[in-house]
Amino acid sequence: MAEVRIYNVDALGKPLGQYSHVARAKSAEQLYIAGMLAAGESFDAQCSGVFAQIEKALQSAGAGWANVVQFTTYLVHSQDIPKFMQWRQREFPRMFPGGQYPPNTLLVIDRLVHEQYLIEVQTVAAL
Repeated sequence: MAEVRIYNVDALGKPLGQYSHVARAKSAEQLYIAGMLAAGESFDAQCSGVFAQIEKALQSAGAGWANVVQFTTYLVHSQDIPKFMQWRQREFPRMFPGGQYPPNTLLVIDRLVHEQYLIEVQTVAAL
């Protein structure tokens, strides 16, 4: 099992959301999960679907949320940032019960592969 240590660096200030500055991992392998998309009528539905797919990908390698060392999140609309932060505040405590949330880079882009998609999340995990 990988040894993952997630922490913040005081000199960098407090994170602006539910993520940490640094993830340090000692592992034999890394798992790179392509950006996941999910259909849905609302941002919340798509967000839930995306993270459900990430969980399935993690499980396929015998891993779970504790193995995640980084997310890269792509949003199509900047007005969805508060929705994303609210979703994470609601769901991350269950996913990461220790309160150590993996680093996350958040990018707002022009569009995703199909216009119906509002969010895509790429994941790196240590095994």
